[in-house]
Amino acid sequence: MEVSDVSHAFAWEGDGKAVLCNISFTVAEGELVCLLGRSGCGKSTLLNILAGFFVPTSGRCLLQGKPISGPGPDRCVVFQEDALFPWLTLRENIAFALKSGDLSGKKPVGEVDRFLDLVGLDGYGDYLPREISGGMKQRVALARVLIRSPRILLMDEPFGALDAQSREASQELLQDLWRQRAQTILFVTHDVQEAVTLADRVLIFGQDSGTIQEELVIALERPRDRASELFQAYCRRLRQGLR
Repeated sequence: MEVSDVSHAFAWEGDGKAVLCNISFTVAEGELVCLLGRSGCGKSTLLNILAGFFVPTSGRCLLQGKPISGPGPDRCVVFQEDALFPWLTLRENIAFALKSGDLSGKKPVGEVDRFLDLVGLDGYGDYLPREISGGMKQRVALARVLIRSPRILLMDEPFGALDAQSREASQELLQDLWRQRAQTILFVTHDVQEAVTLADRVLIFGQDSGTIQEELVIALERPRDRASELFQAYCRRLRQGLR
């Protein structure tokens, strides 16, 4: 993925409020990159542009050399809210992803159970969303996008509403899936520890400027030890970058 000189402004009553200014970066295939910044810095707006939900005011976004001009099956988004259908079972929620025109009939329904197992929910297929925890719901949401085999996974603070234990378990699951599938992931977060835990690289957004202030490569072996001095040193470095 290539992002070149992307700027974006929202217009209210004729006045434009710039939320992104000349953003440029690339994401290599199989890379896990975190967009780190405080609330309101523009990182979620950028993710919506890459998903094809917004058209940038200027600049261009390319995926495999082709312009991103709208939503497509090559990109899938996981939001903080799981967006499951409450009247459908977990199995039916995941199977719903196969009903779109581009995938209908291409994958057997039996694939659903394989993806339930992949996210650690084997045996939960007949449960309704209200019968499981928030962390488990996010696993279902993750399975629902992975079954579509996207080229890039766009994740907008997907674990932000979870308790600490569920968040850590979800981060571990995501890393396992990333290693198994060599999945390209762009992950939005405001949590410094989450960024150091997950990322190959971290792009640090400025608070008010709508720009990427700094890029930091996280040169730590996986799995990462949060208690190690080097891990904490990366956390301190990112906190400095956010000031």
